[in-house]
Amino acid sequence: MFNAKQIIFILGIFLSILTGFMFVPMAFALFYGEETIGDFMISGLCSGFIAILCIQNGRNHHFNLNIRDMFMLTSITWFVVSLFAALPFTLYHGINYTDAFFETMSGITTTGSTVMSGLDSMDRSILVWRSLLQWLGGIGFIVMAVAILPFLNVGGMRLFRTESSDWSDKTIPRTQHMAKHLFLIYVVLTLLCTVSYHMAGMSWFDAINHAMTTLSTGGYSTSDSSMAAFSHSAHWVGIVFMLAGGLPLLMFVQTIQQRSVRLWNDQQVIGFLRFVLLVSFSLAFWLWREQDIAFIDALRLASFNVTSVITTTGYGLTDYQSWGAVASVVFLFLMFIGSCSGSTSGGIKIFRFQIAFSIMRQQIKQQFHPNGVFKDKYNGHRINDDIVRSIMAFFMLMVIVILMLSITLVLTGLDPMTSFTGAITAVTNVGPGLGPIIGPAGNFAPLPDVAKWALAIGMLLGRLEILTVAVLFHPKFWRF
Repeated sequence: MFNAKQIIFILGIFLSILTGFMFVPMAFALFYGEETIGDFMISGLCSGFIAILCIQNGRNHHFNLNIRDMFMLTSITWFVVSLFAALPFTLYHGINYTDAFFETMSGITTTGSTVMSGLDSMDRSILVWRSLLQWLGGIGFIVMAVAILPFLNVGGMRLFRTESSDWSDKTIPRTQHMAKHLFLIYVVLTLLCTVSYHMAGMSWFDAINHAMTTLSTGGYSTSDSSMAAFSHSAHWVGIVFMLAGGLPLLMFVQTIQQRSVRLWNDQQVIGFLRFVLLVSFSLAFWLWREQDIAFIDALRLASFNVTSVITTTGYGLTDYQSWGAVASVVFLFLMFIGSCSGSTSGGIKIFRFQIAFSIMRQQIKQQFHPNGVFKDKYNGHRINDDIVRSIMAFFMLMVIVILMLSITLVLTGLDPMTSFTGAITAVTNVGPGLGPIIGPAGNFAPLPDVAKWALAIGMLLGRLEILTVAVLFHPKFWRF
């Protein structure tokens, strides 16, 4: 039924990569003379040992994954990697495993919700590990969104299928070639972001960490005050590179290879940027009129917070709940949006809203012209019934998951506002919710352990586009 050996082998590869990256915070611990070097050594030995076992037992000369293998592999890899990536947090000052796993899952899924405080005085190796997890999760999701999800026809992603979205033997080299170029662009953008942050007044250490969590649209910071601890120039740098993280990375590759600007010809890119500008200027005008803030500061505050939420980065700059009820409702809506497909952001994604509106317009036209035939297209691709069904299924499943997760959180004793916005922010991978506990100025540490595990599962479901995991619970999936 499943190619178990090949799945175990690939799982071992991912764990070996995780082990290799543990040397990065280990080097920081050695340089700064921190005791965490032992924590990372033990964690690396554990994950490395399991990785070797998986690679040795799963080695197979014939590499041919079927669609069931891909669904299974995509779902379990992120979970298993999180289990081992949480070890350094568990060993660090005795953080319980629930908090460690929550922090890790939030990092790898680039959600940005945190249970940690005292970041300004925390060991630098731990801060680097948090940032590195988000950076790795960001590029991991990009490759998955470009190469795997279109092949599995998840949530309408087949619209973005490339020639590499086929997991047969002959197309694996093309997929590897694409992944290499995506990774190279990701590294270059991270380096540019690092230099820009440093020029805006950040130390090199802060700049490196924030560059990793900005491009990955993750939102982990090295300070409890998040981006409020840094200069206004750093805020504008953050806006630019959060937007870059919200754009399809594959299009950066295609733009460079073909030496022509492709981003401006993409329907979802144009729609995404226009929407960000519209909401940012509208909120800036609101702040200028209602809060008596200078317009340039209002524009900076509005643009940063809007970009942070819509790209699901989740950086904290100011508590936008204090802006009034209108702003709170706007940001609650923005939690759902997300940016572009093939980016590092979570959320529903802008293209699904665009297609939904296109279908709505088509239905209105049909009322006036019952016998008319309307063929809608999106970025040159015809919107067929298969795409529509997939998107509608995604919308429905997201509503069901958020509803079920909200009820679960309420049953743990949390108030309705915390439960509802906590469920939304987990599934859409935004980071902060609303309310006094998990709002932009809050933290997830006070939540019960059961609530943290439930939210961690919600983060994973949202990151894998829900349908990828939901299919595992269908009886037909397990039949021969």
